[in-house]
Amino acid sequence: MPYTPDFARLLTPGARFVDGTSEHVLEAYPAGEVVLPTGHLVGCDPLVCPESDPYTVSVAPGRYPARAWVSSVRHDGGGTDRRVAALEVVVRDEPVAQWEMAVVDGQDVGALGPDDFFGYGVDAGTGTLADRDALAVVEGWDHDRIEEVFLAEDGEPGRGPVPGLVDVVVDEATGANVLTVWSGWGDGCYGTWVGRGADGRVARFVTDFMVVPAEG
Repeated sequence: MPYTPDFARLLTPGARFVDGTSEHVLEAYPAGEVVLPTGHLVGCDPLVCPESDPYTVSVAPGRYPARAWVSSVRHDGGGTDRRVAALEVVVRDEPVAQWEMAVVDGQDVGALGPDDFFGYGVDAGTGTLADRDALAVVEGWDHDRIEEVFLAEDGEPGRGPVPGLVDVVVDEATGANVLTVWSGWGDGCYGTWVGRGADGRVARFVTDFMVVPAEG
């Protein structure tokens, strides 16, 4: 079977687990709203790949709440770390009856091997779920402007409870925004899953930043 996150822990406030010599405690925090003028959602590292393709599953245009699932990591050797374990866009705030991997055109889940998944590459330690049109705006920016907008001078954007949270309106006419968080432990490849309610309608999108292991 392809990789599937352990959603029972990943999306449960107060969930605790031990990973090696570290103890994790998960909490959910509001992360603003994602404005989707087209309803075509893209998962990517917007600092390096804003031109990424949208997922094949789309939703009605609108404004949708975002949540960041943050793991407070207590290390045996002392000290506490905070990592974004998942970024969630809530389309309908209802229980999820089934999960499916989010894919872009040309990706076939049936071709995946055991524990494989489709994901997007991160090279700047940052992830987003944003509208295709919002990212098209960022695609036209040069590197200096991207750094000025998304990276604080002290390297610590979003000093609240969500590490790296930055929320930038990139199109005043539509309100389209790009909301970013730091991606788990940093660079890597991260997949997104679509949760559907009992009636089959899309309830949420969740990007798993691989902080919470699937088992154990």
